[in-house]
Amino acid sequence: MAMRVPTSYKRPKDLKKTLRRLCSYLGMHWLALTAVAVLVVASSLANLMGTYLLKPVINNFIAPGDLPGLARAILGMAVMYGAGALATFGYNQLMVRTAQQVVARIRQDLFAHVQSLPLRYFDSHTHGELMSHFTNDVDTVTEALNNSFTLLIQSFCMVTGTITLLILLNWELSLIVIAFLAAMTAFILYSSKRSKHYFSQQQKHLGELNGFVEEMVAGQKVEKVFNHEPQDFARFCELNESLRQAGTAAARYAGMMVPTVVSLSYVNYAVAACVGGLFVLAGHSDLGSLSSYLVLVRQSAMPLNQLTQQGNFLLSALSGAERIFNLMDEKPEIDEGDVTLVRVRPEADGSLTEVPERTGHYAWKCPEENGGSRLVPLKGDVRFDHVTFSYLPGKPVLRDVSLFARPGETIAFVGSTGAGKTTIINLITRFYEIDSGAITYDGLDLRRIRKDDLRRSLSVVVQDTHLFTGTIADNIRYGRLSASDEDVRQAAVLANADSFIRRLPNGYDTMLSGDGDNLSQGQRQLLAIARAAVAKPPVFILDEATSSIDTRTEKLIEQGLDSLMEGRTVFVIAHRLSTVRNADAILVVEQGQVIERGDHEALLEQKGRYYQLYTGQSQLA
Repeated sequence: MAMRVPTSYKRPKDLKKTLRRLCSYLGMHWLALTAVAVLVVASSLANLMGTYLLKPVINNFIAPGDLPGLARAILGMAVMYGAGALATFGYNQLMVRTAQQVVARIRQDLFAHVQSLPLRYFDSHTHGELMSHFTNDVDTVTEALNNSFTLLIQSFCMVTGTITLLILLNWELSLIVIAFLAAMTAFILYSSKRSKHYFSQQQKHLGELNGFVEEMVAGQKVEKVFNHEPQDFARFCELNESLRQAGTAAARYAGMMVPTVVSLSYVNYAVAACVGGLFVLAGHSDLGSLSSYLVLVRQSAMPLNQLTQQGNFLLSALSGAERIFNLMDEKPEIDEGDVTLVRVRPEADGSLTEVPERTGHYAWKCPEENGGSRLVPLKGDVRFDHVTFSYLPGKPVLRDVSLFARPGETIAFVGSTGAGKTTIINLITRFYEIDSGAITYDGLDLRRIRKDDLRRSLSVVVQDTHLFTGTIADNIRYGRLSASDEDVRQAAVLANADSFIRRLPNGYDTMLSGDGDNLSQGQRQLLAIARAAVAKPPVFILDEATSSIDTRTEKLIEQGLDSLMEGRTVFVIAHRLSTVRNADAILVVEQGQVIERGDHEALLEQKGRYYQLYTGQSQLA
């Protein structure tokens, strides 16, 4: 008797709502699911009727010795069982295909919604937590659709049909069998409830152990430098022992269910056989009825156990589905902008004409109240007007910040860690919405510009470089998908990445994986700069982009960056003050406020905060 050991599950908080949401996806395939249900019922009925037909076969053909009739009866039963087998094959294949279609749609909607979420959501949720929705939660839904849906219908049909046939065959004897089935059901429910607790403890300790191992593997260098192997090994043994004890208790308790239910089913069968035999001897029943009855008794325990266990697995799947739907219910990033970025061609009289082809010139297309629109040249003029911003309510990160960057200027931000420099960049890209004040871009309120169009006018190189699986050329072209191979090469030359790329075995066709693990940190940063360069934006942002590059490499790319920055508005954040000496304006940011502004020489003459930072850097050098 095949029986499944219960696992830990959590009941969804809002069962009705989760069912409605899941049924909305299933409803897209109602015809296929209806066919599955019909085939499952047909398969179950074929199994039940095949067993029930033992009665007439024995009474009408075997006992009288009617061999031709027996042959016809056996052929009829074979046809029935064959039809049941075909129905089983049909609903299995159809259910697998339908389940995968449903799950693929759920996964597609989930990924699309995650892409629409604001950065604030990712700030408060770990990557592992998000990935668990795409892996663990989706897997539980997949398993339930593949197995639980059909097994629930089949088990229900088998239990209901078996009890009905038992009563029809011999209602007196059925009282004994029903009592045993009730005892089995009670034990299965009790065992499932108790084992849930132990399996929960096992999962908890397993998570702690896996987390510790992952942490130790990642920190091997630190562990060896401080000779911490004995203490870490002792901690591992402690966690491993806790897992062993929890696992032993879980397996021991869950393992009781299979032999207990099997034993009860054997006792049930034996009692039914003995009492049924007495009924036959006493003339209260016939041999055919007893034969059918005993086969039904023998197979009654398995569907009962499956029905109970599939309920638990279904609750686990619904709990996973609830977590998926809760993520889908998170509010997406708001974008009420109506200003778009368009390609334009400058005319001789100074006017602009919107064109579909690439000209290298862009403008903001601003809708007017009269139904028309006006074109505002894209220049890169960025201004903050008394901006206040906070990541958490009541804890402002920027306080009444005002600044400006004229087209073509290079603006550098310096200051202590956590002063608010990167936050200013995050507001320019509109990753977050300001609390008060205003930010304008070419004289337009930043909130009027559609976010996709705004970000197409910017290129950002951040400190934490991320490369995607694909070739080096693909990673550079990520900045502008329409870029030609020559555009990609020119961008690499500007970032001084061309020389090391050509030295690789496959050059620009070298495959990257694992976030570019086969490259050095400096090389990865150069590719990120090349990716930004290929977009040729009017506004260029370097957020500590050279922090992972050694001084020699930094000197080599300065000339390329100068060419890249020419004619563009550039915002630079750097800890190395030597990299911002040539900026048109240097803004010193401390505690969320701009406390100094000026070029390098002017700020040194002031002998303020910049002077202290600069002289301290010189001493460290």
